[in-house]
Amino acid sequence: MLNGTHYRGMLQAVALLGTMILAGCASVPDIIKGTTKAPEENLVSVKNRPELYIGHEGRFGGKVLSVLNEKDQTRLEISAMPLASNAVPRLKTSSLGRVYAYVNNFLEPSDFKDHYVTVVGKITGLEKGKVGNSPYNYVAITVTGLKLWHESQRVILPPSLGADPWNYYGSPYDPIWRVYSPLQSAPVEPILTD
Repeated sequence: MLNGTHYRGMLQAVALLGTMILAGCASVPDIIKGTTKAPEENLVSVKNRPELYIGHEGRFGGKVLSVLNEKDQTRLEISAMPLASNAVPRLKTSSLGRVYAYVNNFLEPSDFKDHYVTVVGKITGLEKGKVGNSPYNYVAITVTGLKLWHESQRVILPPSLGADPWNYYGSPYDPIWRVYSPLQSAPVEPILTD
């Protein structure tokens, strides 16, 4: 028969293994994989030496700041963020710079403005624009694939509670009990999902 400590340890091991399996399965969605093995994701390098990257495939993602529908295309202004291994923008990171992403069809502004996207396509160079009243050189890309991410939230449980927060037998005066009591709310963090 398993005692409480062994049972909790086994549950934590199973939860960790499940998380590792799911993380290993995280891959770039087909729509933004691109046609090359490794599209360029280093926006700073592209911005510093655009002549080296013109015509190359790039993949950038971040928050859409503006949507401008033109005659035959839509221009997304994106505040680029570092991408995770599955090409989702990493929340709570600083902007790497800005991108003009040109999509060859109409996009409804309300579906994209203030939302997160990842785009893949051909880098066309730098394009002059403005951020407020300041001149700014945007990296421009002609989009061949676009992924709109959905904002969600997940609850964060401390490692000591693991997969079984209801089976914690610590003292109610223990600091971890006061912070993470099942009767209190646990911290929540924003995430991006399919």
